[in-house]
Amino acid sequence: MNILTEKFNTPYHSAPFNHIKNEDFLPAFKELIQQSEEEINTIVNNPEAPNFENVIEALAYSGEQLDLVSNIFFNLNSAETNDELQQIAQEVSPILTEYSSKISQNEALFNKIKKVYDEKGQYHLNEEQEMLLNETYKGFVRSGALLNEEDKEKLKKISMDLSIKSLQFGQNVLASTNAYFKHITDKEQLAGIPEAIIEQYAEEAKERDLEGWVVTLQYPSYIPVMTYAENRELRKELALANGKKSFDGGEFDNQNLIKELLNLKQQKAELLGYKDYADFVLEERMAKSPVKVFDFLNELLTKAKPYADKEIQELKSLAKADGIEEMQSYDHTFYAEKLRKQKFDLNDEELKPYFPLNQVQDAVFGLSGKLFGLTFEERNDIPKYHEDVKVYEVRETSAQGDHYKALLYVDYFPRKGKRAGAWMTSYKNQYQKNGENSRPHISIVCNFSKPTKDAPSLLTFQEVTTLFHEFGHALHGMMANTQYSTLSGTSVKWDFVELPSQFLENFCYEPEFLKTFAKHYKTGEVLPDEKIEKIEQSKNFMEGYQTLRQLGFGLLDMSYHTKVEELKNESIKDFEDKYTKATTLYPVNSETAMSPSFSHIFQGGYSSGYYSYKWAEVLDADAFQYFKENGIFNPEIAAKYKVLLSSGGTKDPMELYKTFRGSEPKVESLLKRAFG
Repeated sequence: MNILTEKFNTPYHSAPFNHIKNEDFLPAFKELIQQSEEEINTIVNNPEAPNFENVIEALAYSGEQLDLVSNIFFNLNSAETNDELQQIAQEVSPILTEYSSKISQNEALFNKIKKVYDEKGQYHLNEEQEMLLNETYKGFVRSGALLNEEDKEKLKKISMDLSIKSLQFGQNVLASTNAYFKHITDKEQLAGIPEAIIEQYAEEAKERDLEGWVVTLQYPSYIPVMTYAENRELRKELALANGKKSFDGGEFDNQNLIKELLNLKQQKAELLGYKDYADFVLEERMAKSPVKVFDFLNELLTKAKPYADKEIQELKSLAKADGIEEMQSYDHTFYAEKLRKQKFDLNDEELKPYFPLNQVQDAVFGLSGKLFGLTFEERNDIPKYHEDVKVYEVRETSAQGDHYKALLYVDYFPRKGKRAGAWMTSYKNQYQKNGENSRPHISIVCNFSKPTKDAPSLLTFQEVTTLFHEFGHALHGMMANTQYSTLSGTSVKWDFVELPSQFLENFCYEPEFLKTFAKHYKTGEVLPDEKIEKIEQSKNFMEGYQTLRQLGFGLLDMSYHTKVEELKNESIKDFEDKYTKATTLYPVNSETAMSPSFSHIFQGGYSSGYYSYKWAEVLDADAFQYFKENGIFNPEIAAKYKVLLSSGGTKDPMELYKTFRGSEPKVESLLKRAFG
């Protein structure tokens, strides 16, 4: 018996991590794909006339166990991978892509869907049902249902190639990241770096059976060098290593892979009748078209550039005083930290003792209770995939009483098998069926510094906002209350998905809230008022620079997906330099490029969508302004916001936003917050 093909005999049918073996996955996928295909055949062969229930709804509820196992497998491959799992991923991805193509190109199934779609006026559907019908029909058309047989075959092959190559891209970045480490035997080289961080470097060295200290390209290790190391050569070496990830011509180089991925996306778009991949993607986003995205990004660029230039001039003056005539990108973080210290008398190491991870987590749990009536209780009887992971049962108290809401997995510390960065994901989406509301299983994954023998995990203020950001996504998943899993939680238009995450970050800068949890882990002393005031004042520190950096990523992403022909005759490096030139504030280094490790767009789902971070900033600034005007814990507005979170993708996002706010979002809200 394969544990993955049966209903899980665990609390809340949670993933039975303690019993899953790597060798279970491939046979489970094959069996569950077969089961799901049988469910599809039942829909296709149903002799009754096609209607909403026996076609659209039946399809929405099909493949439940396959979805569960896919979520478990791919989440493990991101958070706790190994060579064997990566090999299985290479085998599984094309099988799943083929299965998906088989469904989306099933002519008999599509004919039934089309019949229901064409006759939808007779079904008296509610808003969510109508959304499901429209999204199902569109999804099939966008997957090639209207193509001839030859083109369907071409699309199927393209989709399989894309899934394999994007997976390979991510594996190369992870391998390239793990391949580098800097072994230091002279402590003088680490001058300026806080002692607590140096201790972590010593522990890293011990784990590798080395004397002295080891710095890696994992962010909790890399960022302190860039921020504090007085040794400019060390900063340069680390920055070069980071900038060469998958860009060194070696085994894990991604340059050719990028061109292959972009060509495949262009072929897919053209096959489906679109000008380019951005055109294809944006049809299904709030922004609607590449022109609108370019206009949006360039408008922000025009407004932010003068602020960024002014900020860089300030840093250059500091660097000049240290004898640096031409400042480089690897000097930026070091001098930005110096200037921040000068202006606000703040530095991360000074603040970290006030932000132990457990207190920050308690704060975000408490905020969720205050706004939405949620409570979190750790469960030790629910299986987990690594000893660092904790699992919480989430409950909601409302006028209807107290009830189970979700499971939340938290996984905070870096390890070799975990990719860099921070993300929220789902093991199981929420949906309703046969009168039962099946609740979601949500996960937050981060890479914070581990506790040491002398201190708990202490967060930088940026890491505090990261935790709030991912928790905002988690709330979107946990609060879900829709009929169908495909419209549940974060299953919304991509440029709407960052609203809940970025919205929650705003609370980190509110003195009223900060005082409730920013307390020294040894003494319990509350972070002094002057420091809180400085955190608030420093909120927009280097905002111009950060805005240009994000706009650079967004413009590069859009250029890659609208100008593939140009790329055929250019190197990745030249293309990147050309389309980030308007946002580049330091001399360009010929040895580095960020595209070969730009996982968001070449491995993740942000192709033609990176702009959505800035797009959502407009939404979150406008939404939080509404709270600020009426009290940041205002229960009436929190109740309206709760409706927005729980509605998932059941309504057009702009309509959902207008229902909450009373009007469309204003770009002025972002500009006012960013630049005063």
